[in-house]
Amino acid sequence: MIDLYTWSTPNGRKVSIFLEEVGLEYEVHPVNITKDEQFAPEFLEFSPNNKIPAIVDREAGVRMMEAGAILLYLAEKTDAFQPADAEEHRQVMQWLMMQTGSVGPMLGQAHHFLKFNRGAAPYAEERYGKEARRIYGVLDRRLDSTAYLAGPNYGIADIATWPWIARFEWQDIDMKKFPNVLRWYQDIASRDAVRRGYDVPKINASIPVP
Repeated sequence: MIDLYTWSTPNGRKVSIFLEEVGLEYEVHPVNITKDEQFAPEFLEFSPNNKIPAIVDREAGVRMMEAGAILLYLAEKTDAFQPADAEEHRQVMQWLMMQTGSVGPMLGQAHHFLKFNRGAAPYAEERYGKEARRIYGVLDRRLDSTAYLAGPNYGIADIATWPWIARFEWQDIDMKKFPNVLRWYQDIASRDAVRRGYDVPKINASIPVP
């Protein structure tokens, strides 16, 4: 059994989508970040960076923070989404690291300035809006030559990246300008596990339709 400490954010959805994909039993513990519950001492014991998601693997006695690290741990634990081909494995690592180092942090800044604080800092809006479009361009060029980010097979790089793209409206992105991203986005959105994992914890959230 996995205890999942999460909220309805792109980072949280990475892990709930993965858990739904592999059918691993888990119990949801909502951490309402709008009420600063991520700073509770009992949560900081296993997520000292006060970020969701975090997990406790009861069976293994393992506590994990950071969504990218959690995905790698769960993939190894379940032997799921582990490409046998060495080159595809390298591609998985590259695109997963791009998500954790670029897609998430930069699109998160776009959310902050374009969605929640529009008009407060025009320079920041221009900077992060431009960076969001650049990232979409990188993804679009990649997906012009391959079905999924790491190659022909859906995997953890897609699971990590997709929830951030699901907030394209917050980033002022016209998905029609990125047709390969749009195709990839819609393909993943149609998966039953993704639909289930998207609304965790349940707030009746629906997947945005471009």
